[in-house]
Amino acid sequence: MNNESKELTESNGFNRLGQSVLIKLGLIGMLTLFLLIPSNWIQNLIIERQLRQDEVTKDISDKWSGSQLVEGPIMVLPYKMLVSQKDTAGKVTYKESVTNIYLMPEILNIASKANPEVLHRGIFDAVVYNTKIGVNGKFSPLELKKSGINPDFIQWDKAKLVIGLSDLKGLKNNPVIKFGDSVYNVEPDFTSLQLFSNNLIILPDLSAQKNTALNFDFDLDLRGSNELNFMHLGRTTTVRIDGKWNNPSFTGRYLPGDRKVSDEGFTATWKMPYFNRPFPQQWIEENTILHTANNEAAFGVDFILPVDQYQKTMRSAKYAILIILLTFISLFFTELLNKKKVHLLQYVLIGAAMTIYYTLLLSFSEQVGFTIAYLIASIATVLLIGVFIATLLRNRKPAIIFSGILSVFYSFIFVIIQLQDLALLYGSIGLFIIVAAMMYLSAKIDWSRRD
Repeated sequence: MNNESKELTESNGFNRLGQSVLIKLGLIGMLTLFLLIPSNWIQNLIIERQLRQDEVTKDISDKWSGSQLVEGPIMVLPYKMLVSQKDTAGKVTYKESVTNIYLMPEILNIASKANPEVLHRGIFDAVVYNTKIGVNGKFSPLELKKSGINPDFIQWDKAKLVIGLSDLKGLKNNPVIKFGDSVYNVEPDFTSLQLFSNNLIILPDLSAQKNTALNFDFDLDLRGSNELNFMHLGRTTTVRIDGKWNNPSFTGRYLPGDRKVSDEGFTATWKMPYFNRPFPQQWIEENTILHTANNEAAFGVDFILPVDQYQKTMRSAKYAILIILLTFISLFFTELLNKKKVHLLQYVLIGAAMTIYYTLLLSFSEQVGFTIAYLIASIATVLLIGVFIATLLRNRKPAIIFSGILSVFYSFIFVIIQLQDLALLYGSIGLFIIVAAMMYLSAKIDWSRRD
C-alpha cells in the first residue's frame, strides 16, 4: 500500500511538473509571437531611414546632376514621300509628306575616364562623378536599293546629327562636333523630334556632297551621379570606361568582355556587333523614339557604395524572431539545469533588450558603419543580459555560459549576413547544429525528478 501511494505521489508530481513546463513553454511561445510586433516596427523604421537616404541622394543628384545616359550620334535626313489617298468615290490622289531617314553609325568608339567621389550630407552619402568622354566613328553610305529611297527626294540641306543626354545639367561646357571636314557647335533641339529624351543637334548642310559616309569626332565633359550608361547604336560599338572606383557594378544587357577591378579602380571594355542590337541600321519613319524607361540597348556602370548599412541592418532584423526564440529556449534550459525559476516578466525584459538591440544597430550603423555598430550593439546586449542573468540566478557560471551562447548566436547571424550565395547552406547547417545542441541539453535534464 505504501509503495502504491509513493508511486501515485510521484506520478502526480510528474504530471504537475509536465503541466507547469508546458504552461511555461506556451507562455514563452506567446511572448515570442508578441515580440513580432516591435520587430516589425523596427523593420519599418529601417525602411523609413533608407527612404530618407534615398531622398537625400536624389536631392544631391538633382542639384549636381542625375544618372547619365549618353546616346548617339544618329543622322536624321528629312525625306519627301508621296502618300496615296482614296476618296469615297474611289479616286486615288497623291499627297506629298515629309518623313525622316534614320541612319546609325557604322563604327562607334567611346572612351570615358570617370572620377567618382562621395558627397556627404549629414549622416547620408551619395556617389557623384566627373567624366571626360571621347566619341568618334563614321557613318556608312545610305542603302538605297532595298529601301527604295530616291536620293533626289532627300532634303540634304536640312540634315541633323542628333546626340542624346539624359540630364543636360551635367554638361560642363558647350560640346563641339567635327563632322566631315567641318566643325559645328551643338545646340538643344526644341522641335517635334523625339528621338531621345533630350536632343542635342548640329545642322550640317549636306547639299553639296549629298553623301552620308562621313566621320565624326567630339568630346563631352560631364558630371553625373550613381550611373554612367551608353547606348549600343553602332554597327560595331566599342566602349571603354576607366574609373577610380573599386566597387563598380556593370549594368544593362551587355557585360564587358574585358574588365579589371582593383583597389585603385577599374577598367571595362565592351565590343559589340549590331546583331544583338534592337534597332536596324537604317529605317524610315516620321518620328522615332529610341529612349524608353527600360532601354534594352543601354549598358554601363553603377558606382555603388561599398557598404549599405540599411540593407545589412534589415537582413539582421529579419533574424530577430529566431534569435529571441533561441535565446528564450536557452534561458529556459538554464533555468531548469540550475533549478532557479525565472519569472515571465524577466523574459519580457530580456526580449525588450534584444529588440532594442536593433535600434542600437541602426543608429550606430549610420554613424560608424555596420560592422563596428554590430560589434557595439552585440557586446552591449550580451553584457546587459549576462549581468541580468547572473543577478537572477545568483551564479556567475551559468550567466557566463548563457552569454557565450548568445555571443555564438550573434556571431552566427553576422556570418550569414556577410555571405551571399552560401547564406542558405551555412544558415541551414548552423540551425541544424543549434537544434542538435538543444536536444542534447534537453536529454541531460531529468524531467521525472524536477520539483
